[in-house]
Amino acid sequence: MPSPRSADHPAPQPPERDAVDALIDRTRRLRGDVDAVRRDAVRVDEDDARMRWQRALCDLAVHHLDDLGAHLGQLREGPPEEASAPPAPVAGRDTVTQEAAGSLIGRVGSAEWNLLTDEVSWSDELFRIFGRDPQAGGLTLDALPSRLLPEDQHLLTALVTDCLVDGKPIDGEFRIRHTDGRVRTLHMLGEPVLDPEGRTASMWAVLRDVSALRRSQRAVRRSHDSLRREEHTAGTERRVAAELREAVLPPWQTSLRLPARGPGALDLAAHHLPAETDVPVGGGWYDAMELPDGRSLLTVGDLTGHGIRAASAMAVVMGAVRGMALAGVAPGPLLGHLNRLLETSVQPALGSAVCCRFDPATGTLDWAQAGHPAPLLFRAGTARPLPPPDGVLLGAASGVVYEQDEAHLLPGDVLLLHTEGLARDAAAGQGGADTGTERLLGLAARFADARSAQECVRAVAEEFGGTGRRDDACVLIARVGA
Repeated sequence: MPSPRSADHPAPQPPERDAVDALIDRTRRLRGDVDAVRRDAVRVDEDDARMRWQRALCDLAVHHLDDLGAHLGQLREGPPEEASAPPAPVAGRDTVTQEAAGSLIGRVGSAEWNLLTDEVSWSDELFRIFGRDPQAGGLTLDALPSRLLPEDQHLLTALVTDCLVDGKPIDGEFRIRHTDGRVRTLHMLGEPVLDPEGRTASMWAVLRDVSALRRSQRAVRRSHDSLRREEHTAGTERRVAAELREAVLPPWQTSLRLPARGPGALDLAAHHLPAETDVPVGGGWYDAMELPDGRSLLTVGDLTGHGIRAASAMAVVMGAVRGMALAGVAPGPLLGHLNRLLETSVQPALGSAVCCRFDPATGTLDWAQAGHPAPLLFRAGTARPLPPPDGVLLGAASGVVYEQDEAHLLPGDVLLLHTEGLARDAAAGQGGADTGTERLLGLAARFADARSAQECVRAVAEEFGGTGRRDDACVLIARVGA
């Protein structure tokens, strides 16, 4: 229906049919690819903001491609002979074009308002969009704003005024309430039609129902905002958990001597290997301290869970271990008390731990474990794990008695304690359950040449410090002095 601005403009020529067919075919294939991603690759998880955002983007892309296919289909077929009836299905026409074109007929309408005769001309599609009976006639420009939501009426009035008075094209959106009660969003494009003397004689417009498209866009925005909020929250929690962890873990890593004086003292060093950047901090810890009787306590452990909850539980456990060790509790009974602590906690958790008490005067190591990898003993270029005494995971069962074993360390021996994540990630990357432990034992020659515990830790970091870790890990190394 649009009236030409001037008779000087030649009538547009229809595009080559083969070129349009090629575009339709490309649109069909692209639409099928996007729909396959939406259906097969993007699994909707209402608790996963990223998945919701990805699905919303796919839905929006499908809407755009449906509209593109519909427009191209109309371009190929030309104007329908009878505008009131949707085009009949065309045999062999691709699904995208055929389905979308049928739905587009009810979503695009046109209108013209003659300012000289007050005649209003609406297409049948526009009557359907507004839910208005064609027998009642089209709405005049003065009556049209009454069908809009109150907050949008001033927008349409301004658009029409600018068009009729200043000759500006109309390009805007507003919302109407359909007779079925639903709110619909319409996009309006229009221009003034000038008479031979350059005065505005009428105004024409094309109105398109873009409700579905805008709903998809709003879904994308909502899901994106939700994703940003969750990522911000997760980032904040990771930062707080990391800061809490750093505040709780011993401030030393490079070197510590226990006891500070005397023969047989332990040269200690530790290292924390972080997980991937998007993985929250876990509940792993290491600790070493001198006891009042001159012996030294070494502990390494790991609690289930990640984030602030795991870090705060780790702080509680480390405090309890230190308190019981200072009170003279031996490693086996200490783990029994720790088990009961986790059982009765407000937030129950599972965990593993190894607890060692070393006497520098005799070289005796008393130790116990709770579902944790045994310490590895390196001596004169050889290495082996210590035979583990019985012990189950902390918090897994009530009334558990943890056995305690004894080993004798010699000057120059190196004792390595680590959390399970160190060997587990290595095993997963190499495809064997024992690969991680074997790689640790394979460092025996380097440990024999090392002059300090820190050099041993450096060797471990070089062997296991690659990227892509699924969980963080801790390693504590004690080298017995002469």
